[in-house]
Amino acid sequence: MTTQALRDAWRHNVLSPMAFFGEAVLAIAHGLPARWRFRRADFARVLADSSARALPIVLVVNVLVGAILAFVGAVQLVKFGAGIFVADLVAIAVAREMGAVITAVVMCGRTGAAFASELATMQANEEIDALRVLGLQPVDHLVVPRVLALVIMMPMLYAYGCAAGFFGGFLVGWGMLQLAPQAYLDRSLMVLQGSHLGLGVSKAVAFGVLVALAGCFHGLHAPRHAAGVGLATTRAVVSGIVGVIALDAVFAVCANALGV
Repeated sequence: MTTQALRDAWRHNVLSPMAFFGEAVLAIAHGLPARWRFRRADFARVLADSSARALPIVLVVNVLVGAILAFVGAVQLVKFGAGIFVADLVAIAVAREMGAVITAVVMCGRTGAAFASELATMQANEEIDALRVLGLQPVDHLVVPRVLALVIMMPMLYAYGCAAGFFGGFLVGWGMLQLAPQAYLDRSLMVLQGSHLGLGVSKAVAFGVLVALAGCFHGLHAPRHAAGVGLATTRAVVSGIVGVIALDAVFAVCANALGV
């Protein structure tokens, strides 16, 4: 690979995302507290797409993940007569890790892909150029509302996903281990701490920003043809999922260092 090719790859893969992230942060900060320039109708539409319409898939996936965690834990814990500790496993794992991560992965495949495809289509139809000609910044009108929507909705979806995961674990504990519902609930509430939920909410907010920025970045930088829409969508989903896993690893290291 030539030196020029290395420079182009560095510019496209590192410098462009960093510049885009900085531009988005400045646009959000400049709009505080009530000077954002996007249309309220567009923001309401994005909120609806990122919240109520995502509830069924978030529910199904998190119930199944909670049930899988409980089943895997039950297979081992029953051997030692410690079946009740399945409640501990599910409650802590879902609150600290799986609730935020699984919800973020689902939103990458659903909402992040939708952001990328919509903006890539606008790019192919030269609608982004039309905004610039009119003196309107695409980041202010297209990126900021999507980032704000996921920042607002991801903590709520995380709480919803946690409840679904707890319910999935409860179904396995009740049906497979014959645990009393009250005993399972008491054990779950006993082991859950505010630090677990606080860590999960922090992850949800960070993942929401990441998913929105990944979708918007690849949508705005998509090639100007039909195949570019599919390429942007694929890149948004892949980079979003990889970014969520990598960021979760950073959170794990920091939480361990802080003793959370």
